[in-house]
Amino acid sequence: MSMQHGTDKDELVRHALAARERAYAPYSGFRVGSALLDGQGNVHYGCNVENAAYGPTNCAERTALFRAVADGHQPGSFQAIAVVGDTKGPIAPCGVCRQVLLELCVPDMPVYMANLKGDIAETTVAQLLPGSFGPADLDRSGRG
Repeated sequence: MSMQHGTDKDELVRHALAARERAYAPYSGFRVGSALLDGQGNVHYGCNVENAAYGPTNCAERTALFRAVADGHQPGSFQAIAVVGDTKGPIAPCGVCRQVLLELCVPDMPVYMANLKGDIAETTVAQLLPGSFGPADLDRSGRG
């Protein structure tokens, strides 16, 4: 699938590999990288950032998404995301990342999952989290 400004699936995965090199994983040694393509063709890097208390650890996908939002890009404007890790098959986002993807991305946005061997699987945000609870499920009218 071709993306804006010549960024294709393989190029986005290469960006995720580069982001993986920036991971801070002194406890697990499990480095993960992510690359998020925004609507203007910019690529936002994310990597996992661990913490000795474990709970505050942040995954690569969320780092890329939060960074893009903090840089002024609107949720729903993202074009695709790639995630890479040293796994047997293509790495999949964790449950928390799937929920954040649902919140900040459109349901049909491509998600490219890859490993260091070059295996790549493609899915969508909606396929990652079937039966999800998201923004549309909140009743903001006060009728509860």
